[in-house]
Amino acid sequence: MKTFNFNPLCPTENILLGASYRISILTDSLLRLEYEKDGHFTDNATQVVLNRDFPKAEFEVLEDNEEKLIFITKKLKVTYDKKDFTPRGLQIELLGTMKSGSDIPEKNGDDSNQENNSEVNNVIWNYGENGRNLFGTVRTLDETNGVVLYEKGLFSREGYAWFDDGESCELSGEDIFDREHPEKDVYFWGYGTRFKEALKDFYHLCGKAPMIPRYALGNWWSKYEKYTEESYLDLMDKFDEENVPITVAVIDMDWHLTEIDPKYGTGWTGYTWNKEYFPDYRRFLSELHRRGKAVTLNLHPADGIRAFESMYEKVATRMGIDPESEKPVEFDLMNKDFVDAYFEDVMQPYEEDGVDFWWIDWQQGTKAKSGSVDPLWILNHYHFLDQLRRDKRAMIFSRFAGIGSHRYPIGFSGDTCATWVSLDIQPFFTSTASNVGYGWWSHDIGGHMHGEEDTERTCRWIQFGVFSPIMRLHSSCNPFFFKEPWNLPQPMRSVVGDFMRLRHRMIPYLYTANYNAYKNDEPLMQPLYYGSPENEKAYRSRNGYYFGSELAVYPITSPLDDELQMGEVLAFIPEGRWIDIFNGNVYEGDKLRKLYRPIEQIPVLVKAGGIVPMADEITSDVNKLPEKLRIYLGVGADGSYTLFEDDGLTNGYMKDEGVFTKITQTYDHEKRELCVEISGAEGMTSFLPEQREFTLVLCGVEDGVMLEDSGENGVTLEGSEGNSATLESSEENNGTDAQQTLDYDEDKKQAIVSLGKVMAAERTKLVIKNVVLSSNAREKEVFKLLKRCKFSYDMKQRIYDSFLQGGLRFEEEIRNIDISEKMKDALIEIIV
Repeated sequence: MKTFNFNPLCPTENILLGASYRISILTDSLLRLEYEKDGHFTDNATQVVLNRDFPKAEFEVLEDNEEKLIFITKKLKVTYDKKDFTPRGLQIELLGTMKSGSDIPEKNGDDSNQENNSEVNNVIWNYGENGRNLFGTVRTLDETNGVVLYEKGLFSREGYAWFDDGESCELSGEDIFDREHPEKDVYFWGYGTRFKEALKDFYHLCGKAPMIPRYALGNWWSKYEKYTEESYLDLMDKFDEENVPITVAVIDMDWHLTEIDPKYGTGWTGYTWNKEYFPDYRRFLSELHRRGKAVTLNLHPADGIRAFESMYEKVATRMGIDPESEKPVEFDLMNKDFVDAYFEDVMQPYEEDGVDFWWIDWQQGTKAKSGSVDPLWILNHYHFLDQLRRDKRAMIFSRFAGIGSHRYPIGFSGDTCATWVSLDIQPFFTSTASNVGYGWWSHDIGGHMHGEEDTERTCRWIQFGVFSPIMRLHSSCNPFFFKEPWNLPQPMRSVVGDFMRLRHRMIPYLYTANYNAYKNDEPLMQPLYYGSPENEKAYRSRNGYYFGSELAVYPITSPLDDELQMGEVLAFIPEGRWIDIFNGNVYEGDKLRKLYRPIEQIPVLVKAGGIVPMADEITSDVNKLPEKLRIYLGVGADGSYTLFEDDGLTNGYMKDEGVFTKITQTYDHEKRELCVEISGAEGMTSFLPEQREFTLVLCGVEDGVMLEDSGENGVTLEGSEGNSATLESSEENNGTDAQQTLDYDEDKKQAIVSLGKVMAAERTKLVIKNVVLSSNAREKEVFKLLKRCKFSYDMKQRIYDSFLQGGLRFEEEIRNIDISEKMKDALIEIIV
């Protein structure tokens, strides 16, 4: 079986070796610390660690005698007594950090303070200490209702973290086996607040996060329901009628036989299609593919292949079991013969019939049939490698099997309760998983079970789902559990439909983030403190996160305030200028404040200089690259972005086989001039349509953008009321049937420039003048807020008159009016 490429040997020049210890200096901040009393150490890869082949490290041994070893790197000082690891015998000092009463040393011009700071010791780790760890993730959220016991991540507020790999199995080629000599095998991370640097080294140590197929980034439909071929296709028809795109069709466990003779056990595990529900399953799978859906089936591989299964005779004979005996073929992935039979005789034939990937809904316990290998991990490992071996872009949907599981996306987080409390933990849970490199969690959006009818909560959950790694609707088989948009009342029905369509249109942006997660080790969702590690406020905005390289998102996870008719979220807005793509609000960053939104919106901010490409059309085939692109630009700073595209299915991306289109924007504050350039697509341009229709959405600008003619190669774009813009392009582009327009959306503070059709492989340059950055002191927004909220007409009038008359003094005046603090805060958000 084809496996990952391992490079597990650490260069000998990076190793300090004693009779019972071995210390590998992997980087100046990452150490491998091994102890085994007889000096037996493993050089094999493990189920967690694949590569220890870091470059030559720089370090200096300060002391080395029978009782003590002291050495130093640029970032660490290690003191070790050469005995079994203990808190008193092994200490690591993080150089360049301060240990004081506050988390972050304050800079102060006062000389006495500076002198005091200089005397404060660096942070010291004593073996076994965890500090205030920033958490990683967990195996499952099954049955949870807001309480999560997180495992450790790679970071803490003190700047250090560690994990012990001593109990994981070893890998050697295709062989997986328990360690012959169990040892303490500790990896120490002393990166301080250099989070992204640590992640890069983690991905090298433990393996890259592979790209997932393009179809996985759209909307998934799933429900634990006894669907039939007819009912499922009727459901897909209804989604089409509503113009709500579904890219992944999930069939839960009732695709297979579940009602079986008790002599065989339970029907929880099964591999044989239920012909009562699916008379011709190949026809069913083919029809879903014709409609542009990828298909996954649920597996509970707890039991092996039993006598009632359609493939039993073939598998039993292969395993040396007389089929007449009806003896079950036990599920044992430590048995190579069973592994071959399982994939070649059970899984692969169904994939050839049209199953795109498997939902491995683990039910295997914590120990394999032989040895101590975690059966969940080995299921993930072998299923992933089986597809990779056949040159598919490997894709599984399974549960988290511990650190290193980022190599086997996508994660099924389990059966959560349908409550506000469960919703509230999921944004933090999902972004925090990046602290162990795990970037592709998929939740049961809307909650799985229990709870009560609350369509507002369903709506808010779906809004988060759209701005989460995987947008998968799912629930239990309760007949009253509705998540289909048409089964929700207004306005939720319209809001959910709009957001699910937005998810589909975001695929170009999401797919590029998918590539960056692989190529540049940048998970899609990241905690806000990654970008502002020294800012205490960044750690307090638990439910805010970066979403890709250009956006900051703050889902609302609590009910609407009855008076305001808006929900709220505590948001840390990073330094710089940020613009909400939904309502045009502009924020100057480095602030922690609450943001308020009606049911139709959540705060989604694009940074100044940010560039977010989206599809400007809804297509049934997600792998057909869009002919129309709508590019959102956060105006106010320079920025660049490279759109990555390919066929969405193969492994060519590992060799950089794809199409790269660089988009840049340059803003001149003095001239109030914006230059946008779309470079000609480079690479495998055969993937692209020959011509593309580009629309630019300038976020955070006032009305009235205009531009002079750029000369003989220019095409002037005439807008309303005499506004104009100029398109510079090659002769090929000038020969297209471009029909350019310019429009303005007052509510969102967006100027919209349509370039018409241009050649995808040719450079396009647009220069726009009189681009005035918008502000938030907007009469219309204040009026809309007061119109929406529920309190006296007289007070609404008083507040509105005060706004019209007060100007900049309105903030001071509003604080003295006898209304709720939330109302005051929501008004101030608009004007400040």
